[in-house]
Amino acid sequence: MSQLEALIAISAVAYGATMLDNLAAYAAQLAIAPIEQHRVFAQWQSAAVAMLAAASVVLGSLLHVVPLAFFAIFAVAPWWLGWHAWRQRHTASDEPSAKRALTVFAVTLALGGDNIAVWAPLFRIHGVVGDITTLTTFVGCQAAFILIARSLASHPVVRVRVDRFGRAVTPWLYSVLGLVILVECAPF
Repeated sequence: MSQLEALIAISAVAYGATMLDNLAAYAAQLAIAPIEQHRVFAQWQSAAVAMLAAASVVLGSLLHVVPLAFFAIFAVAPWWLGWHAWRQRHTASDEPSAKRALTVFAVTLALGGDNIAVWAPLFRIHGVVGDITTLTTFVGCQAAFILIARSLASHPVVRVRVDRFGRAVTPWLYSVLGLVILVECAPF
């Protein structure tokens, strides 16, 4: 696997692992909203993800004065998120009752702490070309995210299964992301 392919794969995993909570929330928001509002909701949800990515790029860029090896400590963030997800795997999730586009935006931002925690070190690691590759990968992942959420919203049985699967897989994905951050940043 080439470095470019590896970066695309890592970016896709980083996007997917941090967006599982958003997928459940967004699909639930779509499920309770009239179909004619789905396009506007998609625009607001995408705008919130763009803001999270921009904040991660800025944070990652500002941190270039810090030696890369220091960022290995950020492996703790996805590991903690994975541990938290593991502890919460049997807890029922609250479906948001949002019915307006601004609420979709706000919910996406509110669920974005893990995104920034994982994405900022990713943007710190790879430089400008890597950042562009990661952002391009995120755009493709966001398009897929919107399509999947719409599908889940229109198929309640699938939504329930994805919610169960997501809760089971999330801790493991965070663990893998923590290892990726550690390997990418560690001086060995």
